[in-house]
Amino acid sequence: MFFNDEIDRHFKRLFQSFGGSDPAFEEFGKANVIGPFYYGYTMTVGPDGRPVVREYGNIEPKRRIASGPQNLAVETIVDDEQKVIKLVAEMPGVEKSDLQIRVNEKTVSIDAKNDKKEYHSVVPLQTRVDTDSAKASYKNGILEVTFKQVAPDKLPGRVVEVD
Repeated sequence: MFFNDEIDRHFKRLFQSFGGSDPAFEEFGKANVIGPFYYGYTMTVGPDGRPVVREYGNIEPKRRIASGPQNLAVETIVDDEQKVIKLVAEMPGVEKSDLQIRVNEKTVSIDAKNDKKEYHSVVPLQTRVDTDSAKASYKNGILEVTFKQVAPDKLPGRVVEVD
């Protein structure tokens, strides 16, 4: 009996160290549930050949919705031969009317928002672009923004003599 009490005491102390910082553990402390705690999904193929997804475990999941816009993964493609820069971003779940693109010589800001999705990204440009040449297309969740490169300003140099 002493051994079980000692194990319970250590388990509660360990449990409190985890539970104090994460609200997901509060329900376990109140319910006096003894672990282990697990939760997951299984996926099998049904008799009709379609996937069947089932939840399993001894706890209810905490369903949290991420707040705020998601960052975009934007690929920058530089074509030095044609003097063109192309930005490509995946934004599933938004329509063309949800997009807003702002361009200056140094950055491109891409925003998209509707009632289900929200994206935001500021992409720094490594070379100067002609902002008036910007063209954008959006099809099947893929945004492409294309610019013409501007030749870098050539600063006049001078020779410095060494004394």
